[in-house]
Amino acid sequence: MDFFLGGLSRGLGLLVNLDPEVYGIAWLSLRVSFSAVILAALAAVPLGLLIGQKEFLGKRLLVVVFNTLLALPTVVVGLVVYGLLSYHGPLGGLGMLYTPAAMVAAQAVLAFPLITALVIAAVTTLDSRVGPTALTLGATPWQAAWAVLKEARFAVLAALAAGFGRVVTEVGAAIMVGGNIRHYTRTFTTAIALETSKGEFAQGMALGFFLLVVALAVNLASHQLQARWK
Repeated sequence: MDFFLGGLSRGLGLLVNLDPEVYGIAWLSLRVSFSAVILAALAAVPLGLLIGQKEFLGKRLLVVVFNTLLALPTVVVGLVVYGLLSYHGPLGGLGMLYTPAAMVAAQAVLAFPLITALVIAAVTTLDSRVGPTALTLGATPWQAAWAVLKEARFAVLAALAAGFGRVVTEVGAAIMVGGNIRHYTRTFTTAIALETSKGEFAQGMALGFFLLVVALAVNLASHQLQARWK
C-alpha cells in the first residue's frame, strides 16, 4: 500500500509541477487520437447514415460485420497497418512507419467500425419519415441527410466520444506502428507500459491519472454540448 500511495503522490507531483516529459506525451496522445477520430468520422458518419437510412440486399449482413468489428483486436490492426507501411509493403514508399502519422492511420482504422456501427444504430432508431419528409419539402438529398444527422446529433456525438475513448486507451497498434520512440511517438498507454516495466511507477501513475482526467474532460465536454443542443 505504501508503494502504491508513494507512487501516486509522486505521480501527482509530476502533474502539478508541469513535468515536460509527461505533458509532452499527453500532447502527442491527444493530437494523434483526435486526428484519428476526425479522420475516421469523415468516412464513418456518412456511411452510417447511408446504411441506416437505406434498405438494400445484404444490409443485415453488413450491420453484423460492423458489430463484429467492434471487438477488433488492436494488435491485429497494428499488424495489418504495419504490413502496409513497412518498407517492403505496398505503402512503404510513403515513409510513414514509426511516425505519428502511422499511429493516426492505425487508430482511425480502429475507430472507424465503432463510429459506423453506433451511427447505424442511432439512425435506425429515428423516425423513418425524417428524410422523406425533408425531400418532400424540397430539400436536396444532402439537405435531407443533414436533417437526419441533426435529429441523431446526440447519438452521433456519443459515437465520436466512444471512438476517442477506444483509440486513446489502446496500446497494441500504437507500439507496432509507432515504435514508442521518446519525444516522437510515445503516447499515454505505450509510456505507461514502458515506465511500469522499468520500475518507474510514479511516472506510470502520473500518466495513468492524466489519461483518466482526459477521458473525464472529453465526456464532460460531450455532455455539455448535448445540453446546449437541446
